[in-house]
Amino acid sequence: MIDTPDASPQKRKKTWIKVLLLLVVAVVIAVAFVQFKDELTLESMAQKESALREYQELHPVLVYGLAFLLYVAVAGLSLPFAGPLTLVYGWYFGFWQSLVVVSFASTAGAALAFLLSRYILGEFIQSKFGDRLSAFNRALEREGAFYLFTLRLIPAVPFFVINLVMGLTTIRVLTYWWVSQVGMLPGTAVYVYAGAAVPDLQTLSEQGYSGILTPEIFAAFVILGLFPFLVKFVMKKIRPKPAGSGGEETR
Repeated sequence: MIDTPDASPQKRKKTWIKVLLLLVVAVVIAVAFVQFKDELTLESMAQKESALREYQELHPVLVYGLAFLLYVAVAGLSLPFAGPLTLVYGWYFGFWQSLVVVSFASTAGAALAFLLSRYILGEFIQSKFGDRLSAFNRALEREGAFYLFTLRLIPAVPFFVINLVMGLTTIRVLTYWWVSQVGMLPGTAVYVYAGAAVPDLQTLSEQGYSGILTPEIFAAFVILGLFPFLVKFVMKKIRPKPAGSGGEETR
């Protein structure tokens, strides 16, 4: 074995850089949570409903830009605001505008978490999700990108776990991006549709999700639950079986 005296200092330097980046991320999360935790509640937004509408009309570009960046931060840092925020966006911007903003912002946030896992949080993720990592790698070798597509459609695994664990697999960033974009779109559309059906935030704040559970929205969630199984059934029919017994080895 060749002795490389520079290896240890380089490794320590990389470790300190990772620690510093983690501290920066932790400080940003803590400051953002303390600063905005009360402002992002439905109760607080309901009280400012008229002012929010007026500000959107006066500064549309700024509002859309801030909304996009806010959602990227929430999704990328796995903060527990994504669900309510999607409903609020649907109410605030309308269905189509919100669908574009949330779809691209959620994918950008997922990619951010993916990159953090791959280049900064590797050892921590290995210690926490090492068992899942081996299972994910085996499934990726067997099914390819379709496995990620299925995970995005079926919420059996929390999205933040998918983002973090996938960062340590062999999947490429670009593949992860477009598969996540397509796979999360049906669920995003249902949540945005639910938010767009909200007459006002006061109703959502007082009655919760039950206040917007119309027959149409209930049917949309049923379709969302059945959609992954339908897609998997169709893919099995149209996807050619690999030649031989075990298929090609993924390198």
